[in-house]
Amino acid sequence: MRVSKITIKNFRSVKEAEVLPDNFNIFVGQNNHGKTNLFEAIDWFFNGLKKGEDIDKIRFGRTGTDEVSVEIEFSEAKSGVERMKNQANKTKMEEVLGESDSIVIKRSSVDLKKRTIFANGKWLEKQPTGFDNALNDCLPRFEYVDTRKYFEDVAKFTKTSPVGVMLSGVLTTILEKSPQYQDFHKKFEEVFGGETSDVRVELDRLSGKVKIYLEKQFPDCTKVAFEVSPPVFDDLLKTFDTTIDDGIETKATEKGDGMQRALMLAILQAYADFRKENDDVGKSFLFFIDEAELHLHPTAQRKLKNVLLELSQKDDQVFINTHSSVLVADDQEHQRIFRVEKNERVTAVTPIEANEKPYIIYELLGGSPADLLLPKNFMIVEGKCELEFLTRVIRRFYADKPVMQIVQANGDLKQAERSINAIEQLFKPLEKSLYKDKTVILFDLPNSPAGLTQFLGRHLSLEANNQAFKLIVANIEEYYPNQNNWKKTSAQVNAMSSHQKVSLAKQVGDQITQQQFERDMKIFFDALQRCWGLAYA
Repeated sequence: MRVSKITIKNFRSVKEAEVLPDNFNIFVGQNNHGKTNLFEAIDWFFNGLKKGEDIDKIRFGRTGTDEVSVEIEFSEAKSGVERMKNQANKTKMEEVLGESDSIVIKRSSVDLKKRTIFANGKWLEKQPTGFDNALNDCLPRFEYVDTRKYFEDVAKFTKTSPVGVMLSGVLTTILEKSPQYQDFHKKFEEVFGGETSDVRVELDRLSGKVKIYLEKQFPDCTKVAFEVSPPVFDDLLKTFDTTIDDGIETKATEKGDGMQRALMLAILQAYADFRKENDDVGKSFLFFIDEAELHLHPTAQRKLKNVLLELSQKDDQVFINTHSSVLVADDQEHQRIFRVEKNERVTAVTPIEANEKPYIIYELLGGSPADLLLPKNFMIVEGKCELEFLTRVIRRFYADKPVMQIVQANGDLKQAERSINAIEQLFKPLEKSLYKDKTVILFDLPNSPAGLTQFLGRHLSLEANNQAFKLIVANIEEYYPNQNNWKKTSAQVNAMSSHQKVSLAKQVGDQITQQQFERDMKIFFDALQRCWGLAYA
């Protein structure tokens, strides 16, 4: 079974979001924009409310009565059912699934005790007795590694920890049949239970003293005995530890945070393999990893991604959120990137197209141009409004054109100059600047013509090679087509907040037609054409 669609409504900062995942999924965004909320919504779908947690604490806005829901569509459902080992559970799922190879499951605040099912074109009105157990038996196994999940939670021996499950599963049967283990139990009984044992004699002496004092309060008490039960398998492993030799052999708890994080993820992967070979034969796993790059050096991040990619090419799906440009930079088959962005306290999730990826790396994640692995060309624009507008227009109409990196100068000619210099310096093999005669710059009409004249005087090749484009107005808002209240006057622009300007840029970018853009915003279109014309093939 594979996750084909996720729909989240009214969960914390997420008013409504839809995600169409692939095998390997990356969520990027600034701090406090809702990436973790997305993952915790999935955790709630699988595990319900945490102990002591109230539904209002996870409801959007924490007020009102709006339904909180997480709905997940699973494809390849029949293969998941076929792999089920429990025949009774398998029969229940087969009856519900019928001829359908997909199933939609919804957890809602309307009924916190059970999830509802959509299969064969209808919602299941009445579930068979014990159906929730059958459903859990069928679904992919969910493993969530959040930032609060520490090394000890995974690597220490408990009945439910990954290490504990693996050790118990592997060793219990072996020990039960082991002559050495049986001999150990016999020796234990002789030491702690034998009548002539020094330990037994001393324990009886101590219990006799206790009996004397107890009789003074309870005369009917005739015996006190101290018994030592033979240790069971779980007791023997409570002091279990993991050691690592990375040049110096020490306990894993004495290693750095990066090594512990890497070991924790490695154990989880081995745990998945173990479960598939034993308890969960053939079952797929869903790995959700919060801040996957945590404590890891960039080189280790690349290696981690390779491991997770390999994992996702099998039956499993991987979901990570990250602030690392390293985990985003390279292109992979069956990889999908989503931008998580919060506006006015509402989290939105947007899939990232190839042409937007350089912006994500360079602007959002703070990567360097080197992380972009040589884009086809660069365009420098005034600010975020131009960036948001152009990325949408390119995605909608010109996805087949050479991929360019759009860099915002934040309305500052000095910043634009620094950007030009940085691009030239960072891509300068063999003392030859790759982008000096290629980078295109798009200006608003400046408040200070003298400043622009001085700038162009320092970069004569920009005008000589037709790499500089200047609007006839001071703001992009004054240049939009005169439709749907898009076009603004100078006074209206001055009255707008930065958020309002960016929202308008997104709206126009999403709604403008190609004909309108090429006809009514010709300077923008001409700048794009020149940038594509100069781009590396």
